[in-house]
Amino acid sequence: MKIASNHLSYCTNIHPAETWDQTREVLETHVLAVRNLLVNSGTLEVDQPFAIGLRLSAVAARELLEGENLAEFKQWLETTNTYVFTINGFPYGSFHGTRVKERVFMPDWSDRARLDYTKDLFKILSVIARPGTGASVSTLPGSHKTFQVNESRILANLVELAGWLESLAQKTGHDFHLGLEPEPLGHFENTAETLSFFERLHAAAGQSDIVRKRIGVNYDACHFALEYDAAHSALDALTRADIRISKIHLSSALALDPRDPAALAAIRPFDEPVYFHQALLRGMDGSVTRFADLPLCFAAVENGHCDPNCYEEMRVHFHIPLDTEPAPPLRSTRDQTREVLTWRRKNPDACQHYEIETYTWGVLPAGLQRPVEEQIAGEYRWVIANA
Repeated sequence: MKIASNHLSYCTNIHPAETWDQTREVLETHVLAVRNLLVNSGTLEVDQPFAIGLRLSAVAARELLEGENLAEFKQWLETTNTYVFTINGFPYGSFHGTRVKERVFMPDWSDRARLDYTKDLFKILSVIARPGTGASVSTLPGSHKTFQVNESRILANLVELAGWLESLAQKTGHDFHLGLEPEPLGHFENTAETLSFFERLHAAAGQSDIVRKRIGVNYDACHFALEYDAAHSALDALTRADIRISKIHLSSALALDPRDPAALAAIRPFDEPVYFHQALLRGMDGSVTRFADLPLCFAAVENGHCDPNCYEEMRVHFHIPLDTEPAPPLRSTRDQTREVLTWRRKNPDACQHYEIETYTWGVLPAGLQRPVEEQIAGEYRWVIANA
């Protein structure tokens, strides 16, 4: 669907699906159910096209490219009046029901397998994307800091992709672009590190105009809130540096006052074994202390290596539904998402692709869970009310 001149979807990574058959079932059940809820509530007109933010694993992408699968999918999109303008290409493999954590960064952009997978996603978009919508893929921020990879291989693969996308765009007429998604403890994670990385990427490209056009940033509101980077200043800094805003994820993190013992106790049920839940604490002097996961933060507090009374705020990488605040003493960072939507109104042409991305439904504490389609429909209504 559209908000003004921009395209809005929700990311189907909220639904477990690793093969193309499983993904197709998600589309035929959950996605159409969300669309029907929005139509029934008057949020979406009956004849209004409904956008799908598709997530495809490497296995599902390869299967979709086999035989008549892609042609049949394109026909299904036309029959159901749905369309795909973006694909989430961050998780390469399994994303639900098993330990994901650091594995979501594998293979990283130093590995040819990541490049080949991303090309598969753009090949799919070259067939199914509607004219004029643009076609984006979001991906990891190069690598993870702990992998200590050779950045030159990351840069080389991204430069190669940019040239390949330029050729594909010339053949098809689609505006293809990749969005690298900064995340806490990623190869680059905040505004300053993102600006620095893109300086090196542009310097590595012999013809940086093509790289600037085809390789940009996937701005995740949750991730930048975790870094304590205000939305307006971060987005303005990226655009001033002539870095393309490929896509914006509308998402929200957990926040709390670490000096409150009740708040520290309330955050413990969010410690679960599937995803990384990085914890970032801001000191009284504005400095930020980072923990790769909640258990490491708890351990540091318990063994005396981290005194929570020295910090004014703690933010945790756990995506919270946009239309629901956790019970006090916890809160969310959705005011940052409101700021993003305010920035969008002031800069309507700066980014065309917006996506609701709350993938944690399956691991939300029971008090925050409701039927998944109702959650997603509620988030759509919140976004539209604040857009």
